[in-house]
Amino acid sequence: MSELAIADVNSALTVTADDVELCRYVYNSDVAQVESPRPYLHPLRTLDGKLVSLYRPHDHVWHKGISLALPNVGPENFWGGPTFVRDEGYVRLPNNGAQAHQGFDTVDVDGGIARVDERLTWITQGGEIWLTELRQLRFSVLADTDAWVLSFTTALTNCRGESIGFGSPTTEGRPNAGYAGLFWRGPRSFNKGTVLSSDGPGGPAMMGERARWLAYVGRHDEIDATSTVVFRDQNGNVSHPTKWFVRDDPYACVCPAPFFDEVHDLADGATMTLRYTVVVAGAPWDAKQVESVLSTLP
Repeated sequence: MSELAIADVNSALTVTADDVELCRYVYNSDVAQVESPRPYLHPLRTLDGKLVSLYRPHDHVWHKGISLALPNVGPENFWGGPTFVRDEGYVRLPNNGAQAHQGFDTVDVDGGIARVDERLTWITQGGEIWLTELRQLRFSVLADTDAWVLSFTTALTNCRGESIGFGSPTTEGRPNAGYAGLFWRGPRSFNKGTVLSSDGPGGPAMMGERARWLAYVGRHDEIDATSTVVFRDQNGNVSHPTKWFVRDDPYACVCPAPFFDEVHDLADGATMTLRYTVVVAGAPWDAKQVESVLSTLP
């Protein structure tokens, strides 16, 4: 089985398996405020080096590999770009907040698992700290498969001084625009890929549908290869099993969306914990293979 290593390389952590860089976790982003600067994972690669993420596409420059992005945190936007305003549509507002890295408590490899424990603050464009966050990332290679696993846990604590409502453009009136959460943008070659799910109709019809997991199977340019990216909503999350924001056209994206069409209020001083499992496989998996692998994971 591949041996994992993790290293700090100038505002980013690299996670490697043998000689392949599986991902780069950029914890200090220097993009413009309008893009809601935040940590992100890009590039993401399979165990044999195939790229399965996209960074800052010209159509949505605030899309960045995999990141935790929330467009409607009360009146603030921690997603990037314009804000959807009821009865007005998308409007450019001075409300693009940032997720600021404060430090790491753990960066190591133990028992074959690369571990990252990070502290962050969520700061509005006006300079107010509304949330503190404890984030845990765990990376591991699945034995006897062509896949590796990212376990993502966030604990968000409200320090605003009053309740905060977490929503989406759909909760503000735009149908089927419930994006808010752990968001992945796939390579352009993944357009019109295959969407699998644990429940529901599968395919792009999974937009706004509930399922325990969703998988996206996409093809690569140049190399005649196909890869699979799986997202699992963990039991105990808000609105589990979650509704999903997913597209296969005009671009590939997946987001477990706990605030798809219902605002979740977080009281002052309270903590909201969300846990997700992401599996990156270097082959075209079917639903049976996804279920089999997920059944072995905690």
